[in-house]
Amino acid sequence: MRYLIILFFLLWFGFSGFSQYTISGKITNENNQPLTGSHIHTKYISVASDPIGEFELKGLPKGELRVFISYIGYATKDTLISLTSDVFLNVQLKPLATTLNEVTVKQELDKTSKTSTSHQVKKEAIERASTQSLADALKEVSGVSLLKTGSTIVKPIINGLHSSRVPVISNQVRLEDQQWGTEHAPNFDINAAGRISVIKGASGLQYGGDAVGGLVVIEPLILAKDTLFGKTIISGVSNGRGGAISTSLYKGNQEGWRWNALATYKYFGDREAPNYVLSNTGNRELNFSGTLSYSKNNYELSAFYSFYNAEIGILSAAHIGNVTDLYNSIQNQQPYVIDDFTYAIKSPKQAVQHHVLKLNYNQKLDESSSISTFYALQFNHREEFDLRRGDNSNKAALDLELATHTIQSDYKKEWEKLELKAGVNGMFQNNFANPKTGVRPLIPTYVRFDAGLYGIGSYEINEKLTMESGLRYDFSTIEATKYYLKSRWDERGYDADFASIIVGESGNQWLTKPSFTFHNISGSMGLRYDFGTDWKWFNNLSLSNRNPNPSEFFSDGLHHSSGQVELGDLRLKKETSLKFSSSLVKKWTDFSIEINPYVHQITNYMFLKPIGFETTIRGAFPVWEFQQTDARLVGIDFNSQWNINKNWLHRFSAAYVKGQDVDANQPLIDMPPLTISTTIQFKKPEWNQLILEIQSESVFRQSRYPDFNFTTNIVENGELVPVEVDVSTPPKGYQLFHFYSEMKFKTFQKADSSIAFSVQNMFNTTYRDYLNRQRFFVDEMGRNIQIQLKFNY
Repeated sequence: MRYLIILFFLLWFGFSGFSQYTISGKITNENNQPLTGSHIHTKYISVASDPIGEFELKGLPKGELRVFISYIGYATKDTLISLTSDVFLNVQLKPLATTLNEVTVKQELDKTSKTSTSHQVKKEAIERASTQSLADALKEVSGVSLLKTGSTIVKPIINGLHSSRVPVISNQVRLEDQQWGTEHAPNFDINAAGRISVIKGASGLQYGGDAVGGLVVIEPLILAKDTLFGKTIISGVSNGRGGAISTSLYKGNQEGWRWNALATYKYFGDREAPNYVLSNTGNRELNFSGTLSYSKNNYELSAFYSFYNAEIGILSAAHIGNVTDLYNSIQNQQPYVIDDFTYAIKSPKQAVQHHVLKLNYNQKLDESSSISTFYALQFNHREEFDLRRGDNSNKAALDLELATHTIQSDYKKEWEKLELKAGVNGMFQNNFANPKTGVRPLIPTYVRFDAGLYGIGSYEINEKLTMESGLRYDFSTIEATKYYLKSRWDERGYDADFASIIVGESGNQWLTKPSFTFHNISGSMGLRYDFGTDWKWFNNLSLSNRNPNPSEFFSDGLHHSSGQVELGDLRLKKETSLKFSSSLVKKWTDFSIEINPYVHQITNYMFLKPIGFETTIRGAFPVWEFQQTDARLVGIDFNSQWNINKNWLHRFSAAYVKGQDVDANQPLIDMPPLTISTTIQFKKPEWNQLILEIQSESVFRQSRYPDFNFTTNIVENGELVPVEVDVSTPPKGYQLFHFYSEMKFKTFQKADSSIAFSVQNMFNTTYRDYLNRQRFFVDEMGRNIQIQLKFNY
């Protein structure tokens, strides 16, 4: 049956006709960014390139033809073509050397470091993930894995590290959305991304000194001065029986005003494993973002606002009433709850709203220096609903409001061979835990203040060798107001070390005021060596420090969204990381490779360890405790691309990391296993830009894992019987196949459209993912068919 499906769509795409004597192609700048609105003209016809820089000239006669390609601020391209058949052009325009009367000043986020590589997520991958999450789009980068809580809450793992070790920077603003939890996905609409870069390691000092794992840098689409265009993506999927629509509009004019707006709506019901429904896993999203900016001469003013609104169902099978049923669910590999498919989202669930307001001012001081300053306000409201009865049935069990104020100023100066970047930032944050929930909050009310300054210098020693170094200082203080059950306080042994922070008493609880202050120094050094023909060798040594986040310090109770009890530790110390990475890059005409080995030593590495079961009035749940150890991560990422000919393309990537608990001399928990991905793509530009693609994703079984199994008592035949609970053994490895196809059509004179058909998990493979916190209860999603319509106008 699966072969008939593939054959049907191969034939369906293949029957599309094509016209002779057509010139098509793509216009980009030196950084391979599309030049939207480029002017392409001949003596017969003229067109403008679309939002992704592509164009098409149809109905051209046989013979020699001169083609002119121009764009404001770039040198015009004059090309003579002997037209005897269809022609496809990839044209790269170069900036004019002359000074323009009007200059738009923008911070170049893609040049985070000159001595470490950054990996770009292609625009096509962003559009394919229109119905999914930010982390799903990042998965195509080698060394990036996914940490999941079910099928809808996903966050990226970079070289084995995740959560607050991997900051997400959106439009220069570091997202602060209670991102420390493993089950808190980034509050970001993937459709709002114009470009995404993944930076492995802590080389982006301008964004903070705590990026132990790496950075995800998201840039908006850059507008041309005088243009009007838009894009709409409509997607329908089979698994979840829902879809999404995202539409955006961009406008600029010669007077310097520019604006854009984007809105996205997603609606999905329960996901399905190959053999059963994953009950209560639907989700909804309604998102908006927009920018208004004005540029004149040598300055730019801009205002940006975004709103992210999501409701996410949490798997019903993860919330079980007693220890016996919980043990049997884990042991039998069958979900405890299987209901019929529904679009309804019941408790347990999450409801999240995230607002970002940013005001930015860029000033070009002279031809070689500029300064950028912005203020950002973020407000995050997170509610988590548990299974409750009576008057509390519709009341959130966790209600957090997080307000973050950030101000940052960056200065940049360039000389002939030297470049200097320096900056200063301040951040004030207030988290309010609503006491009206009637449940002691997992994360308490707290206030936090951060301040930092940095300097980064790069020097071009000669044409082949570039050196870069940077230094950063950060000050941070946090003060919380938290109630502890006296029994928990004694159980954790806090009385001996923290009696001084007790400020009051309420029945069986202590009222405490824990306070922590940190001073951190971070730095990086790097060398880039260009040799041979297009060989590049990047070497980077980075030092970073990460303070315990509020979850690691203060967690004390049931985390409703993940169905587990989490216990923080007030004794935790800051994490210190020293990482060396080396990347060797080579690009031939038709083949390119990149090899990236690294060694990462982390002192006081914080992790969650399963320690047992706990029964509450809301059911029985596994207990996880934050602990520390010294850790070492050694790994390698590899990727290659082979343009076999003008029609065939082959991509290959592999990633492996070995995580070791140095103190206990055992493997680290939650390390990604060996992963290999192979993609074969067929392209036929003459056939309406036809693309056919097959991807193989191989995830090996994780053979290195710690033994954290524990013993509990369950009821058998009316008696308590001790049993061992296996929460350590990873599931089997698996191999998935994915299919993607796309064609483009010219619908109107200045508009084009495309249709894409894709199948994830083509063969409906049953498997469980070691990095999914709900792997104890259910299988992963089964086959998912998606049809996507894209309109550019």
